[in-house]
Amino acid sequence: MNEVILNKKSNGMMMLILFVILYLLAVVLFIMSISSGTIPTLIISLIWMCIGWFPFLGLKILKPQEALVLTLFGKYIGSLKGEGFYFVNPFVQAVNPAASTKLSQSGDVKSEGLQLLRTGQSTEISVPSKKISLKVMTLNNARQKINDVLGNPVEIGIAVTWRVTDTAKAVFNVDNYKEYLSLMCDTALRDIVRLYPYDVAPNIDTTGDGNPDDGSLRGSSTVVADRIKEEIQKRVDNAGIEIIEARITYLAYAPEIAAVMLQRQQASAIIDARKMIVDGAVGMVEMALDRLQENKTVDLDDERKAAMVSNLLVVLCGNHDAQPVVNSGSLY
Repeated sequence: MNEVILNKKSNGMMMLILFVILYLLAVVLFIMSISSGTIPTLIISLIWMCIGWFPFLGLKILKPQEALVLTLFGKYIGSLKGEGFYFVNPFVQAVNPAASTKLSQSGDVKSEGLQLLRTGQSTEISVPSKKISLKVMTLNNARQKINDVLGNPVEIGIAVTWRVTDTAKAVFNVDNYKEYLSLMCDTALRDIVRLYPYDVAPNIDTTGDGNPDDGSLRGSSTVVADRIKEEIQKRVDNAGIEIIEARITYLAYAPEIAAVMLQRQQASAIIDARKMIVDGAVGMVEMALDRLQENKTVDLDDERKAAMVSNLLVVLCGNHDAQPVVNSGSLY
């Protein structure tokens, strides 16, 4: 289904003036025919007064970044785009299956029918508009629980910025383009997230080139978001939707393993810190022994060197402040 733009219909004001003049003329002729007794003029003016309101149904008003998809007896005849006052065939019907579906900024899509608005003592019925918005919109889908490449469950949420570019495809190629977009975002998110580990892991290929890399959900969020955007775009091309941007808004381990993974991260951090402390302590001990030997401050045999190394490592690698012990005697 290819979109057809009706760009020669912006003559609504002229047609409105014409219909008003004709209606007023019919009223004048009706009054004059009653006074003069002219039966044909009376019948014609009466008929026009009864059906003269019908052409007004062909008047359409569009605001900036709005569109209408029009059908005539079930056949697609074109789309109105751009701001203006239009006149079309009064028999045409505007079509928008997603008119009652709203995209929530903090959740999934939701559908609503007729709304009853109670204002004071009066009750009004709100009917969803058939106009299609061409503005840039945001879909913030609910968080999903997905297993990463290592099988660890993670919770992730994305925000997708999108807009409708082809109104005919959006209306006729899918049943409800808003719900379709939400579903495609969920499936694309699952397909991409399962290729990455939450954190950097060895021997994991996330790019598909056969070589292990350092890609991860936490460390390569921009790359992951770009791949999610491309995946969603491939799925919604047939719905006339353009994906402008996709960004990860929430990322965390699932609650059932969050505590264990936190302990694992803490243990890894402690091990890395201990390695750094030990490396520094060994370097300081070597430097101390070299300085003592160069300056010939004291002559240490192997046993005394071993004792000195042991004491220095205990002092430098300990978690608490050292408690000095003064030795006034000999080691032998």
